[in-house]
Amino acid sequence: MVILIADDESDIRNLIKISLEENGYTVLTAQNGKEAWDILTTQEVHLAILDVMMPVMDGFNLLRKIREHSTIPVIFLTARADDMDKVLGLGLGADDYLAKPFSIAELVARVGAQLRRSNEYLSPKEKSNASITYGNLSIDKEKCCVFKDGEPIELGAKEYKLLLHFMENPEKVFTKRQLYNAVWDEEYYFDDNTVMVHISRIRNRIEDDPQKPKYLKTIRGIGYKLHYTGETP
Repeated sequence: MVILIADDESDIRNLIKISLEENGYTVLTAQNGKEAWDILTTQEVHLAILDVMMPVMDGFNLLRKIREHSTIPVIFLTARADDMDKVLGLGLGADDYLAKPFSIAELVARVGAQLRRSNEYLSPKEKSNASITYGNLSIDKEKCCVFKDGEPIELGAKEYKLLLHFMENPEKVFTKRQLYNAVWDEEYYFDDNTVMVHISRIRNRIEDDPQKPKYLKTIRGIGYKLHYTGETP
């Protein structure tokens, strides 16, 4: 199991890292929310331990981004024993919460409990909902990974979110504005060129011939839809 630790205090990062590695876990570390997000979008992570107060991107904002497309367990660490912080963190989707200073043995025990809950106690239906298959494409939403014919495909964060949006709504036509609002989450701003660029990047990854797409079809004058028949247009 791979654990991500994001905390701007190096002593805490190192202490947790050593303790988790002694218990058989693989540990990745980040000193701010941006570094943590880069790791989460490029590597497989099974659980994240996040400090609330981090530079560049704090724990709350990082959790918001994680919960947009992942249900991995998240444990918050904070130096502020504030009930409102706890309520906010749990409301955003955190699974557990520890106030500093904390017992490292308790943290390790809570990591084990969250991983068991996440990986052993899910029903078959819940586990099946963690993946989507369409044609020869599949997405593992737990790991944020895309596969074609069983082989991994490398996508950027926005391209992943766009493809996930299409695969959760196959055969449905979306305008460029609808796609921009869904993925960039900017209701009052719209850039159709940005959408077109990302669509092109997705096609370069998933299509045998991006000029004759079998999956991501252009609906002239309207937008795009995910439609697979196995035949080129």
